[in-house]
Amino acid sequence: MARVALVTGGTRGIGAEISRELQQAGRLVIANYAGNDAAAKAFTAATGIAALKFDAGDYAACEVAVRQITAEHGPIEILVNNAGITRDGTLSKMNREMWDAVLDTNLGSCFNLCKLTFDGMREKKFGRIVNIGSINGQAGQYGQVNYAAAKSGIHGFTKALAQEGARFGITVNAIAPGYVDTEMVRAVPADVLQKIVARIPVGRLGHADDIARGVTFLTADDADFITGSTLSINGGQHMY
Repeated sequence: MARVALVTGGTRGIGAEISRELQQAGRLVIANYAGNDAAAKAFTAATGIAALKFDAGDYAACEVAVRQITAEHGPIEILVNNAGITRDGTLSKMNREMWDAVLDTNLGSCFNLCKLTFDGMREKKFGRIVNIGSINGQAGQYGQVNYAAAKSGIHGFTKALAQEGARFGITVNAIAPGYVDTEMVRAVPADVLQKIVARIPVGRLGHADDIARGVTFLTADDADFITGSTLSINGGQHMY
């Protein structure tokens, strides 16, 4: 029977490619999304992957969603915490709402869904958790104190939870993508984007499937000796 995998933010960008790669690896994938119904509908039509709408930053909504997934498909054995938003601005221009929104969605969602699935993984003596961090959580980035704090928090969260899960067959790892050719990055002004690419030793932006292949590797059944690690996939831009 296929292992059940939940991918948050799983219908667009990097998350969509992760969902597709896991499906190709034989997983039964449920892709979470927060608000873009049209994109989710198109994604499901193209892939056959079920899309489930809920706010990953809201604990009560996550509780309902996990209960529904478990009832319909069985316990979640693979969890990819990919959901993320930006609310950029320098600290002097950032308000508490911008801070809370990013911390709740990007970091709070990791707590919510790990909390709600961890016991089930422990009972089955198997679990694979991958949290999507960022190069900006490792190196920092001007105008992103909220985003950098959340992503840096993910890296610490990963290392701590890995220690709790190891003896139960649960691995917890993170991936820190560099700049990937997604809708968000393509919105960056051309001159700024050119400067970003110039700082990447391999000479290009990342692709969503670069990240997705890392997730597939870390969630494999036989990846049981890799835990507490952060896999940097950034073209050599930041060697950490």
